[in-house]
Amino acid sequence: MKLDIRECTIDDLVALREISYRTYDDTFKNMNTPANMKDYLEKAFDIDKMHDELLNIDSQFYFLYADGELAGYLKLNEGPAQTDIRDPQSIEVERIYVLKEFHSKGLGSVLLNKAKDIAKEREKAYIWLGVWEKNDKAIQFYKRNGFYLIGQHYFFMGDDEQTDLIMRKDIEAN
Repeated sequence: MKLDIRECTIDDLVALREISYRTYDDTFKNMNTPANMKDYLEKAFDIDKMHDELLNIDSQFYFLYADGELAGYLKLNEGPAQTDIRDPQSIEVERIYVLKEFHSKGLGSVLLNKAKDIAKEREKAYIWLGVWEKNDKAIQFYKRNGFYLIGQHYFFMGDDEQTDLIMRKDIEAN
């Protein structure tokens, strides 16, 4: 399988919104009420909000293509764009999603490696992320990739307060 990763531009807004909405819905719809999912998806992936995120100099999105087909994406945040921590020595992996038809092909690891490579290039000490405490598959994936628990924070999925585990991976210097 030929893999390509490229940084998104404002011209990717519609495709980014579509893959964001679809992957999030596929991942979490069976664990949340339809009303809470609808509320979250409409707010998180509002076209104007995503437009602003794409133009934010402290955030970057990357598309992953498998054999020329869009298969997943990655969102990284630095400094004030981070949802928590905001340590200048870190990069947040806010989103890392792969379309379900591409699951079990190692593409999540490809995106995670991209995040680690960017952190190394920018001389960051670590990357971190929040993962829902009920997303056991993702938690195990991150643990296998060297992440460890450093805390938690809360967020709302509609009217349901949920807990994200905050996990960190230290970046080895070159």
